[in-house]
Amino acid sequence: MTDDTDGDPLSLDDFYAAVDAEERPVLTAGQVARRLDRSESAAQRDLEALAEAGDLETVRLEGESVAWYPTDIRDLAGRERVIVFPTRREVVVDQPTQYTRAQLSQFAHLVDSTGTDPGTRGYLYRIRQEDIWAAPFDDLDDLLGSMRSVLPRRSPHLEEWVESQWNRAHQFTLRTHEDGYTVLEAATEELMGNVARQKLDDDQLRAPMSDTESWVNSDEVASVKRTLYEAGYPVVDERDLDTGDPIEVDLTATLREYQQSWVDTFLDQQAGVYVGPPGSGKTIAAIATIAAVGGETLILVPSRELAAQWREALTSESTLVDEQIGEYHGGQKNIRPVTIATYQTAGMDRHRQLFDSRKWGLIVYDEVHHIPSEVFRRSADLQTSHRLGLSASPVRSDDKESEIFTLIGPPIGTDWAALFDAGFVAEPEVEIRYVPWRDEMARNEYTSADGRERYQLAAMNPAKIAEIRYLCETHPDSKALIFVDYLDQGTEIAEALDVPFISGETRHHERQRQFEAFRNGELRTMVVSRIADEGIDLPNAELAIVASGLGGSRRQGTQRAGRTMRPVGSAVMYVLATRGTREEDFAQKQMRHLAGKGVRIRETTVSE
Repeated sequence: MTDDTDGDPLSLDDFYAAVDAEERPVLTAGQVARRLDRSESAAQRDLEALAEAGDLETVRLEGESVAWYPTDIRDLAGRERVIVFPTRREVVVDQPTQYTRAQLSQFAHLVDSTGTDPGTRGYLYRIRQEDIWAAPFDDLDDLLGSMRSVLPRRSPHLEEWVESQWNRAHQFTLRTHEDGYTVLEAATEELMGNVARQKLDDDQLRAPMSDTESWVNSDEVASVKRTLYEAGYPVVDERDLDTGDPIEVDLTATLREYQQSWVDTFLDQQAGVYVGPPGSGKTIAAIATIAAVGGETLILVPSRELAAQWREALTSESTLVDEQIGEYHGGQKNIRPVTIATYQTAGMDRHRQLFDSRKWGLIVYDEVHHIPSEVFRRSADLQTSHRLGLSASPVRSDDKESEIFTLIGPPIGTDWAALFDAGFVAEPEVEIRYVPWRDEMARNEYTSADGRERYQLAAMNPAKIAEIRYLCETHPDSKALIFVDYLDQGTEIAEALDVPFISGETRHHERQRQFEAFRNGELRTMVVSRIADEGIDLPNAELAIVASGLGGSRRQGTQRAGRTMRPVGSAVMYVLATRGTREEDFAQKQMRHLAGKGVRIRETTVSE
């Protein structure tokens, strides 16, 4: 190669191509030359020209060598830019489109987001083994096709790793023997001998059947799945289970196209978790699934209030009548062809035999993110032909969301952005507002405190009351929900705005009365504690203000934003964080999951 290589001069896009290949944003002329197959002198000449044009800047490294970097990394030619780091299995995206975020959410985990100005936020995704194990694709080609549709270039190293993880998730299979008992089958003799029979005890495996097959204790199927998953081998469950007595039920509502797609996917897999924003119709899709399966059904919910809402939905959206629906919890205990029970009751020893003895055709796990908790996970041991989970956000603060997909099934319907774009669900505007201290006494009290007390003082910054009043006045025609974590703060805000405050201490009948008033529009503004974070149906809230609770889980942030995710037009959510405190970090972390789902997040610093 000659010193003066012929060809067009390097462009800024060429430099970014070298950045992608080198996996670092600051490059020497030698690195650019190697990645772009040019002589070093030609690369040096072109880089100097780009610097003269203002596109690149230089920095002097050790040994007096010079490196080059973009003048403004945020510009990136004014468009989305995706950079892949194959060896770290990380993807960095600047100014991503909703399509890109939606695709990435199906096989990657959102780790962090950076930037504060609108339009400049970047996203860091990491592709973990559990993301590949739970990826909602029929085969490896579909998964690789989704990856290639958003990543700027093919990476053999990354794709080989993805293929290895995909294959790893298909090494063990549970199936039903022709004589009716359960068999665990391994892809190889080595896997059965060195993994399954080493990790599983005599209570789980009754006896070997061949070098690659073992007879499984049917009462220990859930523990077998968990043990092998923890060993790094998810189990494919292909058992033929009883469907229970048939029930005649038809859906009376009309499914949207994406809901029908959810149901079709579930029927093909016989297990899965409907993951979609609140308001996307997961309950309707679940009722359609009940009708399609046509077998006795157990619906597990976290509270009696949700049980009542399920009964109402079943009778209003299907041909089921009250006599066919039972409830089993602290209030009443009736088993019917369709039974709604609380997780707590279903997991109690004195009730387990009753639920175990029933041949359920389908078990529906509402708010399925509760499952990994010790109190709730025992209900996941119940065996059924079909297992369906529902959740707006199966993310958990203890990072056990992968266990949800192990115990119940893979995620279905994760593309939130498509629902926003189609207008089926109102995408909320989400804005984090950093509120200053305006009360010197409150600021001093915060400064002198430490630990949990400091966090609580920041959450209860008195300046937030004035900010809440301002936001409500800015949206005078919007039905508003104001979320708090602290009873004293809730009382103060409610008194300042002259509106009701609903908490766990509010009597059940009064709570129901106020909720109904909010639904029908008689009540326009309400302050609520954590009891409204999930489950309770409060549709058509056009304005949500999170005054405190930023130390809660990412799922809590999703649930609160979800109160505005209804097909009712524009909606907005404000998250208030006291400036200069840990609330800033909490707010960004809690909103990160929403950003990964395609929701746009902006940030504003409130003036003193």
